[in-house]
Amino acid sequence: MNAEQLLSKFATKDYMGTRDVKVGKRTYKLLFNTELSDAVTIRSVIKSLQLYGNDAESVDEIKNAVLYVSEAEIMDDEAEAMEMLLSGDLLIFVGEQVIKVNTRKYDKRAVEEPPTETVMRGPREGFIEDLKTNLGLLERRIRTPALGIEKYRVGRISSTTVALVYISTIADPALIDEVRSRLKKIDIDSLMDSHYLQPLLEDHPFSIFQQSGISEKPDVVCAKLLEGRVALIVDGSPMVLTVPFMFIETLQSSEDYYERNIYSSFLRIMRLIALFFGAALPAIFVSVQMFHQEVIPVRFLTTLMNAIEGIPLPPLPEVLFVVLLFEIIREASVRMPRAVGMAMSIVGALVLGETAVNAGIISSPAVMVVALSSISLYTVPSEVGTMSLIRIALIIMGGFLGFFGLIISAMFFIHRMCSLDSFGVPYTAPFAPFVKNDLKDSLVRAPIPTLKTRPESIPNINNVRQGDELCEKK
Repeated sequence: MNAEQLLSKFATKDYMGTRDVKVGKRTYKLLFNTELSDAVTIRSVIKSLQLYGNDAESVDEIKNAVLYVSEAEIMDDEAEAMEMLLSGDLLIFVGEQVIKVNTRKYDKRAVEEPPTETVMRGPREGFIEDLKTNLGLLERRIRTPALGIEKYRVGRISSTTVALVYISTIADPALIDEVRSRLKKIDIDSLMDSHYLQPLLEDHPFSIFQQSGISEKPDVVCAKLLEGRVALIVDGSPMVLTVPFMFIETLQSSEDYYERNIYSSFLRIMRLIALFFGAALPAIFVSVQMFHQEVIPVRFLTTLMNAIEGIPLPPLPEVLFVVLLFEIIREASVRMPRAVGMAMSIVGALVLGETAVNAGIISSPAVMVVALSSISLYTVPSEVGTMSLIRIALIIMGGFLGFFGLIISAMFFIHRMCSLDSFGVPYTAPFAPFVKNDLKDSLVRAPIPTLKTRPESIPNINNVRQGDELCEKK
């Protein structure tokens, strides 16, 4: 393997730098990536070669006695050398042998609070797009030699680094092997983000329910690792995946563990109620108007009839129209520049809604119900997309079949959730199947001193979390 042979494989060599360093009778050929390599480190390597390169008798001596760098490695595989070069490393050709020196330098943003998981209490650090920094954030919190980090290359063209992270003294080896196996089976051109990896690893990729956790907070990922889960970090993405995953995790927040347990339990129950209202309230409103007016108290029914008098649209298309209007406003506020996004949300929600009501196109109760539903969904941000689809399905079923249609739809979605699993862990655990011990940290959170064991729903090889007594895994 030589530098010319390696360079011949590039479509363009504009971003490849070469340098010949002649020391006595020996010539060192240096090959590096001008866009990704650190010029200061390369200059240091050149100076070391010029000063001491003539005295070295072997490649091993050059690596160990000449180069004053933290990471250097002798390579003999051409494909691996190409991969390191494209990653920003420096290749030093000594005859037919190659020494790889870590000279990578990437621009990256500072560690800051993630916008998707803001908290009032607790750590405010968030992952960024740099893999090395993200691994450092985990290693700083879990200081144990049992922290396992395995790196894989995924993507035929992008060759993206994916780090598999686990705690070897806690995580089940069978779970780790299964994740390894699925990673090795991935055959795709490019892996741009963790969300690309999500459906490639899940057992049911076509389901509307996600079967892997995703977080931007190191403390959340560390807590899940300590329960026996496995984390997957994709280089270039601030989102970290954790598996296995259960639905109850969507109702939990990192801030729950920094509040008093009674208040945290109240918040979790409130999120569940809000999730129900967010998905079912518009459908119940449509069903009651079209089929079940007798369940409405007379005084409330009179007010409702006065509000909808003269509205040209029947309840079903009216509510669907309002839902569509809110979805458009939400999407526009996300896609528009941040400076005008908030103004657009206010204008869309207030001006358009008020104008439509005054014009007699939609009724004020429909706007109020859909607005309450939309606000409720955002108490569980990770489930907004899923619950928005369920909300539309329930509205249609309620509009055609009333409460009977809602019951049938609810039974279908619950059955679907109970049939899912994530790496062998039931999606609806610890309620279906019922796991009594795991109820301490599910919909309610027991005080920290009582959480002596890890969740039984998550496979692990050491279920003792605190205390001196030995607990055998059940």
